[in-house]
Amino acid sequence: MITPTSLLHPDAFLSPLAIEEAVQRALAEDLGRAGDITSLATIPEATRAQAVLVARQSGVIAGLPLALATLQKLSPEIEVRAHVRDAARVARGQHVLTISGPARGILTAERTSLNFVGRLSGVATLTADYVARTEGTKMRICCTRKTTPGLRALEKYAVRCGGGFNHRFGLDDAILIKDNHIAVAGGIRPVLERARAHAGHLVKIEIEVDTLAQLREVLDTGLADAVLLDNMDFATLREAVRINEGRVALEASGGVALDSIAAIAATGVDYASSGALTHSAPNFDCALDIET
Repeated sequence: MITPTSLLHPDAFLSPLAIEEAVQRALAEDLGRAGDITSLATIPEATRAQAVLVARQSGVIAGLPLALATLQKLSPEIEVRAHVRDAARVARGQHVLTISGPARGILTAERTSLNFVGRLSGVATLTADYVARTEGTKMRICCTRKTTPGLRALEKYAVRCGGGFNHRFGLDDAILIKDNHIAVAGGIRPVLERARAHAGHLVKIEIEVDTLAQLREVLDTGLADAVLLDNMDFATLREAVRINEGRVALEASGGVALDSIAAIAATGVDYASSGALTHSAPNFDCALDIET
């Protein structure tokens, strides 16, 4: 029997617990107190159906484990045949899943399943577009914490399906010192000294700068692992790479868009982070068609 984890991108993990939690929450939202009263009223209990989940545009698929878990949660009798798995590139009109079983369960699961696949495939497809424009460079494109509340693990997984990389998942897995931290702590050296004294040996420290003078000050301390170059133009990014001489990882942030990503990658920075990968990804057009 096909399982949600068997449809995951082979090079990207998503916890089965995250899948279960997301599906449970989404179905509770949709089913309410009385369930799908339309299907209950119009479809006899014994009716069976076959349907296909179809891509209505070309792009990169993600979210199939969520769609499968939704279907299985509503009716264990539903059988699903997967034609692709997450991270596959699909063409417009391509069949992604073939679904058969109790008609009520299929119809009730339709919108929730499509919501997962549409949202996550949209993130994966947009990420793949960014990645394609950096081909031939060393730079990696990363997401941010600008995610839909409650769906961060899913959306960051979709970024990986599109060939991108993840920045930190939350406030607890890396130290990222922003301009407000610097202002409150009293300057670059004091804030870095406090961070280094506090950090465990496996915790990385990144600090944000918006001028080359600040970058030089950070480099002089020798206390940072990475520097976030905030809203710098292409010429300034190139100069930052020259000044750095490979001492720390450099990340471009702010103004990182689809039409600028190639030029940013050409400056020689190591990473670029863009909130647009998650907060501005268009929904991927897909549908569930009943086969008669």
